Amino acid sequence: MQPLPAAQALDAYFLEARSKLLDLAAMLDRIDRGAAASEVESDPRLAKMRQALELLHDRKGSRAERIQKIFSLDYDPKWEKPQPR
Repeated sequence: MQPLPAAQALDAYFLEARSKLLDLAAMLDRIDRGAAASEVESDPRLAKMRQALELLHDRKGSRAERIQKIFSLDYDPKWEKPQPR
């Protein structure tokens, strides 16, 4: 399968990306304005969000995969698949 030409991809996804970026910016603003905002500075979830945002500037590709790995648990070879009840 051939990827979309860059201009076509930009045309197709620009408004959706803009909307998601605005949502993220608003959410970060709410955290920053929240009471006792300094208490969450060391929260690992916020650290992962910031790490993911930094990764967006990287032009190496595979950004979605690398961001997914930031939020994923490490592989455990002894993990057992849950059984249905």
